Amino acid sequence: MARRPITNFYINEEQSIYLLSHRDAKKHKQWLNICIKQLTMLGYRDVELIGSGAFGFVFAGVDEEYQQWVFKFSRITLAQSVRDRLEDEAYMLSRFNHPMIPKFFAFERIKKQGILMMARSKGHDLEYFSLRQGKIQPKQVLALALQLHTLLLVLREHRNGITPTPVVHGDIKPSNLVWDPVSRGLSLVDWGSSVYAQLDARRNPVGANVMDLMSSDITNTNARMGDVYFIGDEQMSGEKSSPRFDEQGVASTLYALASAQSCRFGAQVIPASSLGLPVEFARVIDGMLSKDKDIRDKAGDYFMRNMPAMAKAFIPDVHREPTKSLIPFWSSHADTLPDTVVYSSRKQFLRQADSEHRLVDVNDAQLERYYREFLFDTGDTEKAFLASISRLAKYPVVGGLSFHWKQDNLFVESSLILYDESLQLAFQDAVDNTVKLAQGIEQKGLFKCCLFDARQTIQVERDATGAFVFEHLPQLSYDIIDIPSTETLRPHSYFEDGKDPDEQLQLPKKIIQCVFELNKIHHTGCIIFESLSQRLKIHHYYRLLDATQESRFRELLNEIMQYAMSIDGVGVAGFMKLPYKNTREFDLCPKQGDHFLSKNPKKHS
Repeated sequence: MARRPITNFYINEEQSIYLLSHRDAKKHKQWLNICIKQLTMLGYRDVELIGSGAFGFVFAGVDEEYQQWVFKFSRITLAQSVRDRLEDEAYMLSRFNHPMIPKFFAFERIKKQGILMMARSKGHDLEYFSLRQGKIQPKQVLALALQLHTLLLVLREHRNGITPTPVVHGDIKPSNLVWDPVSRGLSLVDWGSSVYAQLDARRNPVGANVMDLMSSDITNTNARMGDVYFIGDEQMSGEKSSPRFDEQGVASTLYALASAQSCRFGAQVIPASSLGLPVEFARVIDGMLSKDKDIRDKAGDYFMRNMPAMAKAFIPDVHREPTKSLIPFWSSHADTLPDTVVYSSRKQFLRQADSEHRLVDVNDAQLERYYREFLFDTGDTEKAFLASISRLAKYPVVGGLSFHWKQDNLFVESSLILYDESLQLAFQDAVDNTVKLAQGIEQKGLFKCCLFDARQTIQVERDATGAFVFEHLPQLSYDIIDIPSTETLRPHSYFEDGKDPDEQLQLPKKIIQCVFELNKIHHTGCIIFESLSQRLKIHHYYRLLDATQESRFRELLNEIMQYAMSIDGVGVAGFMKLPYKNTREFDLCPKQGDHFLSKNPKKHS
């Protein structure tokens, strides 16, 4: 089967504002300021942007009575049929009056702009806690599982008057669950994918529901696409909506929190049974994430029936002892934390074509992200590995990684610098997961990625003729850390591996010569040239490891910038330097071994 070609990495929606053009960044800030000004004129204060997604932007503000509110704006660039979903979301939200669901207040339409207003849930979303704590303790995971069990019952038992009308939220994930550590309350937000269920948990039609009455065609699914990193196979395949959708979202959420991941796809390599959870609970989560639908449904039934009993078990607070990470990383200090962006090279091992092409004709904004990140054509373990790389970029970190799969072994070279010591444990979990998932990939191949600070990205505009416009030639920044001269360093750069098929930009030969000269100086870092028709972006970070070579090092960096002004093509090209004494070697491991909470946990309390 012909494989789909891979194009370049950059994804506009995921980009830092520092990577936008000056004009686009200005327009973006102006638009935000207009929204904030309008809400302020209506009497709200402390107005701030708190989130954005495929369909809209979300602001928060406080009224005169100190009540906190959320304002959700639809993206006016979307088709009208998609913008109308915000009104559907408002309707679904208005059907509930429950402490675990934000209180609906109003929906307004101003010209083409829809605005949904609701109460703001107190606390932070669970993804926020996950990124700061790493693996959530088993005791807290089970407490959250019990609350999610309650939420599922609220959705299943919803009634429209006297008529049972189960609701499917359709997008349960850590970032849509807001946790208040003070009240220990949980709130389910973002109802943009919610619908009335067409089938019950037994796959029987839900009779006489509102959607049946409104629809002239009840043979088609009304399901909407939730986050592709967390939804289950049935929802992904566009089957009729069912409470099973939200069971899958709950299982994915609990697995992601327990494992310190940002998706569900790693469960085959890092199963719940390997995470130090109680045996019964771990087996249930693994069952709910099974590829076998019968096993999934039975495990889901078991969860719904027995979660209250499982939550009563005594589970101690587990003190995590510091351990050595699978690959090293260093901590450093910066007055301003880096705004980290990841650039990666995806080679043949990630290009597994989907033989069924299940979603080729599905038109949904949520899918754009899926296709842009090339995940639809890869196996679950590869998806999880790519998601783990993206998770690394959610930390204030710069550096690079190189993974090389050979016959029975994985070789990893790395240079990672974390700029917030309080995040060391959580970042270690993220790094270790990346290695474990890489161990589960069996194909031979090579994967490389750079993590750089978008704040340091240099942008040079072109005029109408394509020539670069600047008053002073920008300079490439670098740090210096002097290491013992007795320490031998193994150089590694992109060009040593031959031409990268994912890089399309032809660089001037003089730049290549400078990089070769740089390679003789002990340093670590990367430089990536992203040449567009209207401007050139140069992403970089450099750390000089031999202070005696600073003069020559700075001279070469200045020459690179001078020669970069002769770049006339369009595309991406880059180099990465990973100075490391020893390549770390790991055995391939398709599945991590079992590790459960002790059968007698009281002895550890």
